[in-house]
Amino acid sequence: MPAIRRCSASLICAHNHPSGDPEPSIEDINLTKRLIAAGEIIGIEVLDHVIIGGNRFYSLKEHGHF
Repeated sequence: MPAIRRCSASLICAHNHPSGDPEPSIEDINLTKRLIAAGEIIGIEVLDHVIIGGNRFYSLKEHGHF
């Protein structure tokens, strides 16, 4: 993972939904929780996970998922 190789203190995850709907799936939410847990173990804070779809975006942090 580049964040580990670069000794990052934090990161923001992002991906797109080709469907155009940026609402997170259950898998997106579960993955975010796993990334946060892994980050706590290795000392890299996950600042946000952003999903882009169409001309919109969805911030999991902004919507209270962590």
